[in-house]
Amino acid sequence: MSGRFSYRFYSSLFDIPFNNTSNGLASFKSDDRPTPFNTLAFLNILESSESIGGNTGWLPHYFVVFDNTDAPTNGNPCAVVPMFEKSHSYGEYVFDHAWANAFYQHGLDYYPKLLCALPFTPVSSGKLLIDNNTTADPEELWAFTLSSLKSELANYSSIHFLFMPDARAEYLEKNGYHLRRNIQFIFYNRGFASFDDFLSALKSRKRKSITKERRQIQASGIVVERLTGESLSDEIIDEFYECYKRTYLKRSGHTGYLTKQFFKLLKSSMLQKIMIVKASKDAQLIASALFFYDDDGLYGRYWGALEEVSGLHFECCYYQGIEFAIDNKLQVFNPGTQGEHKILRGFTPTYCYSAHKLHRQDFDAAVADFTRREASHIEQYMKETTSLLPFKVE
Repeated sequence: MSGRFSYRFYSSLFDIPFNNTSNGLASFKSDDRPTPFNTLAFLNILESSESIGGNTGWLPHYFVVFDNTDAPTNGNPCAVVPMFEKSHSYGEYVFDHAWANAFYQHGLDYYPKLLCALPFTPVSSGKLLIDNNTTADPEELWAFTLSSLKSELANYSSIHFLFMPDARAEYLEKNGYHLRRNIQFIFYNRGFASFDDFLSALKSRKRKSITKERRQIQASGIVVERLTGESLSDEIIDEFYECYKRTYLKRSGHTGYLTKQFFKLLKSSMLQKIMIVKASKDAQLIASALFFYDDDGLYGRYWGALEEVSGLHFECCYYQGIEFAIDNKLQVFNPGTQGEHKILRGFTPTYCYSAHKLHRQDFDAAVADFTRREASHIEQYMKETTSLLPFKVE
C-alpha cells in the first residue's frame, strides 16, 4: 500500500500541484458527510481572505496524498486532509486548555500541535477530500494517512481530529487515538409541512411560549427577513459584517476571527450556499445572522446585533432557521455549539466526536484516563438533556 502512495505537507492550497486532468479545487469531495465547509473552495476562501495563516495561529499544513501509479516519480494529488499547525486552541470548539496548562506546569511546550479540523466550524463532517478522478479507495487512503502521521507525531506535542463522523471517530480510536464525545443540539426535520406543523408537535406550554416570543418581536415593530441568492447585495454583506464585528468586540475584545474579505469572497464564490437573516426597525438594521445550507442541511454560523432586544437572537438564529429548513425540506439544522436553551426550542441533543493522540507516553496515558472519566459525565448529560425535549409523547 505504501508503495502506491506518498505524501507531502503544503502550507498553502496554491502550492499544491493539482494536475491538468483534475478540475482543481472543485473536483475534491469529502468521503463522508459532505457540507459547504469540508471543501477546498471553503478553505480557499479562508486562506485568500487571510482569516487563516500569517499570525492567526492557524498555519495551513495540508496533508496531501499522491497516487504514484499515475506517475512513478511524481504522482498526482489524489486526496487532501485539512491540517493546521496551531499555536493556540482558539476557534476549535473542543477545549484542551487544561492539557496545555498541564504541559506548561511541567515546563513543556504544548504548542505547536497538529490539528485536523475546519477552522471556526463546529460541524461534524468528513475530513478526507478525495479527487473524483482517482481510483484510490477511501479506506486505503485513510490507512495510509494514519500510518504516515505516526512518524509526524514526534514533531508535535499532539495530533487532534475534530468533529469527525461517527464511523471515522471509531476508526481513529481503533488506531490508538483517544475518543472524546461532546454534545450539540440539532433540529431534525420530522417531515414538518410548516412552522405551525412543527409547533403542533410540541407540548402545549412550550408551543405557547414560542408563539409568544415570536409575537413580541412582531409587535415591537421589528421586521425580520431571510435573504438568499441575488438578494444578497454587497450592502447586505457589509451590514452583516458590521454586526458581526461589533458583537465580537463587545464579547471577546477583538473584531472576530474572520476578515471582511472573507465575507466578500463568500458572496462571490458561495452565493447559492449562504442565507442571511436581517432584522430592522424603522428601516434601520439592528441585527443579522449568517447561515450556510446545502441540499440536506442548514448551518447557523454567525450572529451580530447593533441593539439588544429581548428574544431577537432566538427569532433570528433559531426560529427563522427552523422555518427555512422546513420550507426547503432540509433534514437537519445545526445552529452551532453549546446552549441548553436550544433544547426547549426543539433542538435534540446529539453526540459529536473528536480524537486525540499525544507524543509523550505519560501525557498520552493521562489524556486516555481523562477521556474515560469524561465519557461517563457526557453520557449522563445526554440522558438529562434528552429528558427535557419539548415534543409530545407519541
